[in-house]
Amino acid sequence: MYELLVSIDFWRIIFQICNLLILVHFIKKFLFNKVQAILAQRKAETEAIYTDAEAAREEANAMKAEYEQNMATARQQAAALVQTATQTAQQRTDEMLDAARRDAAALKAKAEADIAQERKKAVNELKDQIGGIAMDIAGKVVERELDPADHAALIDEFIKDVGEAS
Repeated sequence: MYELLVSIDFWRIIFQICNLLILVHFIKKFLFNKVQAILAQRKAETEAIYTDAEAAREEANAMKAEYEQNMATARQQAAALVQTATQTAQQRTDEMLDAARRDAAALKAKAEADIAQERKKAVNELKDQIGGIAMDIAGKVVERELDPADHAALIDEFIKDVGEAS
């Protein structure tokens, strides 16, 4: 009985080898191809995911570069707009200052002309008043004969009338 446990049976070994080969053949035919197909499908899916991720990364980098280019362009345009606005404002300020200076000069010239006219008018009125006073004095002189005291009184009266007229 112990012999069966220690002995080698060639027919049993051959039978087990044949079973093993048949089993390997069936596993290869039915399972191995399916497992290979599943592994190939998963590998393809993984590669597609990596390819999509790489494409998305490249697209994101391209979008980032485009964004940065657009931002640089926008900054340049904003700087140009600010410079143009500053120049326009400076030009407008200069035009307004020139207009104000011209208006002030015109007002000054008009005021000077008005002053000169009023001065002439005042001088003419003063001349008329002086002429009237001189006529009054001459009339008084003609009416009476003057002695030195009357003459001094008439001169004082003339000076007083001229002072009031001024």
